[in-house]
Amino acid sequence: MAPVTTFRPRAPIGHRVVTTALVTALAGLGLMTPAAAGATAAEPATDTLRLRTDAIQRTGAVGVLARSTGPQGTRHATAGVSDRRTGRTAHPDDKFRIASTTKTFVSTVVLQLVGEGRLSLDDTVEDLLPGVVSGNGNDGSRITVRQLLNHTSGLFNYTADFPVLSDAAAFRAGRFDTWTDTQLVAMAMRHAPEFDPGTKWEYSNTNYTLAGMIIERTTGRSWQSEVTRRIIHPLGLRDTHAPVTHPAIPGRHLRGYSAFGGDSPIDVTLFNPSGAGAAGGMISTTADLTRFYSALMKGKLLRPAQLAEMKTTVRAEELDDLWPGARYGLGLLRVDLTCGGGYYGHAGDIPGYMTRNGVSGDGRHVVVVEATGDGSAPDLDTMQSANTLIDEQLCATGRK
Repeated sequence: MAPVTTFRPRAPIGHRVVTTALVTALAGLGLMTPAAAGATAAEPATDTLRLRTDAIQRTGAVGVLARSTGPQGTRHATAGVSDRRTGRTAHPDDKFRIASTTKTFVSTVVLQLVGEGRLSLDDTVEDLLPGVVSGNGNDGSRITVRQLLNHTSGLFNYTADFPVLSDAAAFRAGRFDTWTDTQLVAMAMRHAPEFDPGTKWEYSNTNYTLAGMIIERTTGRSWQSEVTRRIIHPLGLRDTHAPVTHPAIPGRHLRGYSAFGGDSPIDVTLFNPSGAGAAGGMISTTADLTRFYSALMKGKLLRPAQLAEMKTTVRAEELDDLWPGARYGLGLLRVDLTCGGGYYGHAGDIPGYMTRNGVSGDGRHVVVVEATGDGSAPDLDTMQSANTLIDEQLCATGRK
C-alpha cells in the first residue's frame, strides 16, 4: 500500500510503495477527486460519509464500503457494485480480502505470547527459527522479533519477487497453487538484505511470514488457528476468516478485479491465500474490523505493557506521500489527523482489494473503508480519497 515517488514498486500486500511510474500507469482508472480537509457545518456527518464514499467510487473503484462507528452510533455508506457480472449492489455486510490488515491480527497474537512469557520481543529469529534466515548476507541472529513486527529487519520483501501478485499471466497460472511459509521466506533469502537490522524502516512482507512461523513454533499451532482461537472467536467475529488454502470467499462478498497495470481487468476473487499467508491472507467485513480495532485499542486483547509496545512507533518516511509524518509500531500504523492528534490502523492492498481503516487511541471511534478496482493496486487517487474520508470522520468527532 502506499505512495511515493522514487522508491521501488512493492508487490501489493499491505503497505506497498507506489512509484511515480506505477501511478502514471494506473492514472487512466479514474478521475482525480478533490479532497476536502474536513467536514463542514453545512454537511451533516451521514451526508459527508455518503459523499466521500461516492468520491472514492468515482476514482475508478468498482465497489466501495464505508463504516463509521463512534459514541453516537454507527453509520455506513456504499457505492458501486459487488459483482460486475450480475450488477449486484455493494452491501455493507459484504466480505472482502483484508490483505495486510492481517498484520495487526498476527502482531496481536505475538504480543499476547509475549505477555504470557512465552516469547520476548528481544528474542532473535535464529533463537526461534534456527537456520531459516541465512545466506546472501542474511543473518537471523541479528534480527529480533521486534524488528520483524516494526519492519526494521532489513529483510528483502518476498512479494517483490513473486509474480503471482504482480503479473496477470502469472496470477492466472498460479492463483490456485499452495505455497508454504518456508518457500516464501526462501524467495527473500535469494536476495541480500536491504540494510542492517535496526538502521532503517522499510516494509517487507517477509517479516510477517516469519512472525507466523514463530507463532507456530511457539504454540504448536498455525497462526491461523491462534488468530481464530485468541481473537476471532472471543470477539464474535462471525464474518472473519483466516483461511489456509481455500481460494473462495465464503458467503456474501465483494468480487475483486485487477488489470495488473494493464488495460484488461480480470476477476481475481478466487485466490489461494497461502501466497499471502500471515502477511495478508485474511477475510473480513467492515463491521468485524470495527469490532476488532475497537477492542484492541480498549485493551481487551493485550495487556497494558504489550499494547504500549504495539503503539511505540518509528518513522516510516516512505509512506509520507499518503500519510505525512507516518509512524509504524508493531503491526500498527500511526497517522496524523488534519485537525490535530492522530489515529491508528493498518492498510491492506492485494490484487482486487483495498482496505483502509482508522481508530482513535481510546477505541471509541473506528472508520473502515473497502474498495475494489481495476488496477493491480488501488490508484493513488483512490487511496487519497479513502484517507480523506477517514480523516474527516475522525475529526468530526473530535476523538484523537
